[in-house]
Amino acid sequence: MTTLVCIVEGHGEVEALPVLVRRVAGEILGRWDVAVPSPIRLPRGRIVGDGAELGRALGLASIQLKGGPGGILVVIDADDDAACQLGPTLQSRCQALRPDLTTAVVLAEREYEAWFVAARSSLAARGVLRATDEAVSETLRDCKGWVDRHTPNGYSERLDQARLSAQLDLAEAKSASSFRKLVREIGRLVTRPAP
Repeated sequence: MTTLVCIVEGHGEVEALPVLVRRVAGEILGRWDVAVPSPIRLPRGRIVGDGAELGRALGLASIQLKGGPGGILVVIDADDDAACQLGPTLQSRCQALRPDLTTAVVLAEREYEAWFVAARSSLAARGVLRATDEAVSETLRDCKGWVDRHTPNGYSERLDQARLSAQLDLAEAKSASSFRKLVREIGRLVTRPAP
């Protein structure tokens, strides 16, 4: 059994990210033996801050790994930060704080909901989002607002994020570069041998 321990910033991701990680591992990578315990939630400011809180979260994650195969996946929203700068900075910080752990950092371009925007056709086909031919991209500011406006009964991160993560078409979501990075990093972590 391979374990991926996730560190997330939002309440919705606590339920949603394990669903998505298991789907990616199984449906794309053919790895159905991946355990994803309940993520460690740490507000964004504490993840990108001075490192003390992130170090504690990595310590908690290492306990869940139990020295077996797998690693730690940190997923946050890029918001207005440049993912190409903040991502490597956080990756370096994780490695400096815990060089004994295998970590991966993925920043959703703007927001986690950008992956729903990227997979909007599949979600519309399932009746989860209203169909639209509106041209949008993962760099859209306020993806969460866009999803809310296109969800028949409105969107609640805590109530809907896991459900949408379970229903989006993974191939369509790969049109988002940050989702492709998520897939690559999950692949790297699940192929890591035990120490």
